Amino acid sequence: MTEKITPRHHARTQRATEGWDFLVESIRNHRTVGSIAPSSKSLADLMASPLRERASRVSNVLEVGAGTGSVTRVLLPRISRGSRLDIVEANDHFAAHLRRLVRGCPHLPEKQEQVRVHNVGVEQLTTDRRYDVIISGLPFSNFSPRQVEEIMGHYFHLLRPGGTLTYFSYRGSRFVRTFLTSRPEARRQRDVKDLLNRYHHRYATGCWTVWGNLPPAQVWQLRRPLEAVESSGVLTAQPDIGR
Repeated sequence: MTEKITPRHHARTQRATEGWDFLVESIRNHRTVGSIAPSSKSLADLMASPLRERASRVSNVLEVGAGTGSVTRVLLPRISRGSRLDIVEANDHFAAHLRRLVRGCPHLPEKQEQVRVHNVGVEQLTTDRRYDVIISGLPFSNFSPRQVEEIMGHYFHLLRPGGTLTYFSYRGSRFVRTFLTSRPEARRQRDVKDLLNRYHHRYATGCWTVWGNLPPAQVWQLRRPLEAVESSGVLTAQPDIGR
């Protein structure tokens, strides 16, 4: 007798396959992947919460570092008619997977043109679009302070005034690396943390911990000030974070 494959069984199989793919890519490209497992459903829901809060309003959404699509799956059903979702993923393998995910999404039969997967780094994304919501899955703890500063500056340039940026980091990872890595590496970690703390102090509107994620993750939500204006591409309300 042929065993009937239920939607739940298919979802479990798919998650297992994606988990294995994620692990393989994390070994090959640890600097840019930054984890050994995809984000949990709880973490994905929290990362996508700014879009849920906008309900049926037309929104421009940017997801960066989407991986195998844990957050993307939560975003796709919430994209209202007239909204736009741009998904940025630099990893070729993950980008191809995300395109298949979008094509097979049952929620998008009439909205395929509203979703685009860009196989580039976010620094190479060229667009005149401004976003209401940016969701970042990039592993900042693996980057240099200069890279983090450039990416955060780019995010705030792409955000509309009043727009929301959400990103996460893994709890405790910096302290573990401090004891297990060299002194220059530990200094890099501290510099990245200090840089992000300056952004938190200026722009943060919320911070939550998802203990059920592997490993536990801390989610930060930042908002670009409504009064922010740009002059020659510079966000005048933004402090000189590099000092």
